[in-house]
Amino acid sequence: MSELADLFPGFAAHHVDTQAGRLFLRQGGQGKPLLLLHGFPQSHVMWHKMAARLAEHHTLIIADLPGYGWSAAPSGGENHMPYTKRAMATLLVEAMEKMGHARFSLMGHDRGARAGYRLAMDHPGRVERLVVLDIVPTHAMWHRMDRARALQAYHWSFLAQPRPLPEKLLAADPIWYLEWTLASWSGTRNLKPFDPRALAHYRAAFGSPDRLHAMCEDYRAGATQDLGHDEADIAAGRILLCPTLAIWGDAGIPSRGGDPLEAWRALSPGITGQPVPAGHFLCEEAPDAVVDAVLPFLRTEA
Repeated sequence: MSELADLFPGFAAHHVDTQAGRLFLRQGGQGKPLLLLHGFPQSHVMWHKMAARLAEHHTLIIADLPGYGWSAAPSGGENHMPYTKRAMATLLVEAMEKMGHARFSLMGHDRGARAGYRLAMDHPGRVERLVVLDIVPTHAMWHRMDRARALQAYHWSFLAQPRPLPEKLLAADPIWYLEWTLASWSGTRNLKPFDPRALAHYRAAFGSPDRLHAMCEDYRAGATQDLGHDEADIAAGRILLCPTLAIWGDAGIPSRGGDPLEAWRALSPGITGQPVPAGHFLCEEAPDAVVDAVLPFLRTEA
């Protein structure tokens, strides 16, 4: 990490041991704790444009999910268990306790938002307020996967294919795939929204075989166990008990598949939310708009 730019000046770096290996975290700021979780194909670095403003009001704990960034990348095994959002949620609760935070608010983007809403569902006493960025629930994604959505979200089925097909295809030119994904999912359809220093972090963490395997396992878990967990919750009438806010890019995938709030109501009947002018990577494309939207929600007393 020493040759990469420090995009979180004044933040401490921690490696926290958990039952599934070490998680990398950064911590800084003051106020009530707020856990920030990144998505695919990025790392904790994606929060760098928002961290300073958020840290004026919250103690930020910014994590690399298992298999991403600088966190451990365990083998997925036969059932993809380490990469289920339920398993990730359990590790994050363990890590947060070790950091001294038994109860906290949570904001997640993409895969981090999926781990986030699973944490809030499985550990309802832990999460004070939940913010989900540019996703609809896994249940809604798979059960509404028509032709248009399948073309928009092709990676959901591609990365979930049995090992080693996607790993071998990605390994042919991983940095090309990373940069093509970042560019094609942004509102500008290029790399202009991304700080070159952040891109250096993403490139450094993306290309190794264990990382590529972990990312595929993340999506394999999404197509199997994560979907099953959502289905069981909906069948049982279980819902998120914490106040929940959804923010999405007006040029992102959720905005092109119907009303994102309607898709959320099966799990969060009282959810509120709004779009911001961005593609998928709204924290780097429109960071001020995201902060302006989430700070009043996070400040509101339950």
